[in-house]
Amino acid sequence: MDERIEDVVRLAKPVKKGIVRLLFSRFFIIGILLVLQVAIMVMAYLYFTEKLPVLLHLQVIFSFVMIIYLFNSSMDSSAKLTWMLIIAILPLPGAAMLWWTQANIGHRMETELVKRQVDSTKSMLEQDENVIREIEHDGSGTDDISKYLNHTGCFPVYNKTQVTYFPLGENKFEAMLTELEKAEKYIFMEYFIIEEGYMWGRLLDVLIRKAAEGVEVRVMYDGMCEMSTLPADYWKLLESKGIHAKAFSPIKPVVSSHYNYRDHRKILVIDGKTAFNGGVNLADEYINHIERFGHWKDTAVMLKGPAARSFTLMFLQQWNLKGDMADYDKWLTLPVYEDKDAKGYVIPYCDTPLDKYKAGEAVYMDILYRATDYVHIMTPYLILDGELETALCFAAQRGVDVKLILPGIPDKKLAYSLAKTHYKALHDAGVKIYEYTPGFVHAKVFVSDDIKAVVGTINLDYRSLYHHFECATYMYKTDCIREIEKDYRDTLEKCKEVSADDIKYEKVSYKVMGRLMKMISPLM
Repeated sequence: MDERIEDVVRLAKPVKKGIVRLLFSRFFIIGILLVLQVAIMVMAYLYFTEKLPVLLHLQVIFSFVMIIYLFNSSMDSSAKLTWMLIIAILPLPGAAMLWWTQANIGHRMETELVKRQVDSTKSMLEQDENVIREIEHDGSGTDDISKYLNHTGCFPVYNKTQVTYFPLGENKFEAMLTELEKAEKYIFMEYFIIEEGYMWGRLLDVLIRKAAEGVEVRVMYDGMCEMSTLPADYWKLLESKGIHAKAFSPIKPVVSSHYNYRDHRKILVIDGKTAFNGGVNLADEYINHIERFGHWKDTAVMLKGPAARSFTLMFLQQWNLKGDMADYDKWLTLPVYEDKDAKGYVIPYCDTPLDKYKAGEAVYMDILYRATDYVHIMTPYLILDGELETALCFAAQRGVDVKLILPGIPDKKLAYSLAKTHYKALHDAGVKIYEYTPGFVHAKVFVSDDIKAVVGTINLDYRSLYHHFECATYMYKTDCIREIEKDYRDTLEKCKEVSADDIKYEKVSYKVMGRLMKMISPLM
């Protein structure tokens, strides 16, 4: 076997599973260390409250102060209720936990670094004023969305960008292989999950060859998912093959609230001319090479044109989180490809949990409130706050055809049970709910009125909307919107509509589990 191919196989071979591997894994060891730290904190609390009764009086005062803080915070109302429950059951530990998560001790600097990166790069990509004028008074609200998003970062509206829609992960995978072969300057890849196997092995083969040809290849993956899918020193293995690699916020054996913030984005950008975005991670189930939870339904888009550069900027902001600003001009000033035959407008955008904006939720709600005919949605999870549930119900109640496609086979039973707690209110308001009977839906799709669509990484749950780094592609009047709606209708044919009787006679286990978990849903 060729030495290069042997290296690729070694780098991308599937990891053996088993109890022995789990017991000696860093996931298990770090988990044990974290549990020990929590146990020490609990024992210290019990010891001091027994030895110093005055602490019982102090905890009442402290808890009261934190409740006042909670009522006056800008936190989502559902999250406030959850924290109230925790403080009611465990007054001092609950209040201390609230203070600790809000103080973000040890990670204020990272929040400042993110803000500095965004503020310093807000003018990196210029907005073509002619594009804004074309949509400014057409009543779609796309210019308003652009104005809002540009309060949060640098997200121009683009034309002359061709968007291709992929209804399955397999379609995206084949296109990725084709486009990677064309890379001449750089390949930037940022994914929530990279798992050793067939899909990653094929991609890695191309990346190693391209790096050897002098192409700048950078790979970033989430540090929490890395614990279960990749060896601890995987970035070193990639570096040895000429690929620059980073794990985002790797998990360490120190209790921290910062682990709540994960890099859930999926970005591939090539030479600033072609970019991929969507729900598809780099693991074999996403292309149905292996079966997990039945057939895996996922979606993605490919952008060819100036809009691809927005994903270059997003990647560099995350890659340079520690403050290096020298990297931007080199990659953002390369020649721009324009597709003069492309129709419509595109806004690539991202959302960070470390600022005051909730861009992902705001874009979804804008679509719901402006829709006149229909809003069709695919999402793997449905854990809604009050505002988003109200927006869904209001759209349906004013006559908009609101449809939701959710998994028929869940990947997480707790999340599945929580989704079902929303079914009755949505169904009573006129929202039509469907479950994908062949398996699991991982797609994150909004399509509305044949003129608007969003495809990206943003789920309808608290994790995505409040706690994750996310990204998506907003489309207005692009040709592929017809294909997105066609795929939606084709997918509906493989779904079962949830009826009033289905909701009424749902399994008792799901009902009980859902109602119990709803109390802490903002923390999930």
